[in-house]
Parts: sequence; structure tokens; C-alpha cells
Amino acid sequence: MSSTVKIVRLYFKEGDKTQDHHNLMKELFHLLHDEHKVRGASVFRGVAGFGAHGVVQADDLLRLNVHLPLVLEVFDEPEVIQRIMPRLRELVPAKHIISWEAELAEE
Repeated sequence: MSSTVKIVRLYFKEGDKTQDHHNLMKELFHLLHDEHKVRGASVFRGVAGFGAHGVVQADDLLRLNVHLPLVLEVFDEPEVIQRIMPRLRELVPAKHIISWEAELAEE
């Protein structure tokens, strides 16, 4: 038996802040874990990356102030994800959110 889930992937950087100057990653986790109790979420830290502006950020011993790329992936039932998407769009930079449906394997 399986069920459909929605997966959302958010792209941002370590040092990104919300409009009220809070740490974006902590704010996202608070929203997902504490407020909406989503089924699962993980954050992955990239060792290098670049975005629309083409500026490469890399984990490098010569750079002390690196804002490495982060990817937060979250999944839950489509209805739950649909409820939180407006808030995610407020917090994460435009065009840095992708989503898709997947089948959740169950016993």
C-alpha cells in the first residue's frame, strides 16, 4: 500500500535572514516542526553552489565568512503542504522553491 505525499525543496544560504532579521533556517524549522508538525524535514549543507547571479560560494579554508548553500526538504500530505506554502513563499526568496508529488511506501 502507498499514499501520495508532496515534497518541497527550498534553496537558501546559511546566513539568510527573515525580514525581521531572524535566522531563516531556524524560522523555517519553527514553522514546519512546531507550528505545522509536518511529517518530515531535513536540511542539507552544500560544499559549493551558485544561484541566479552566478556568484560561486564554496567551502574553502581561505574564506572565513562563507554563506554555504542550504537545501531544506520537507514532505507531508498534499493538504498540509498546501496550507504552509503561502508562508514558505513569504520566507524564501522568489524562485527558490520547487515541489512535486511522490508515492510514500507503506507496509
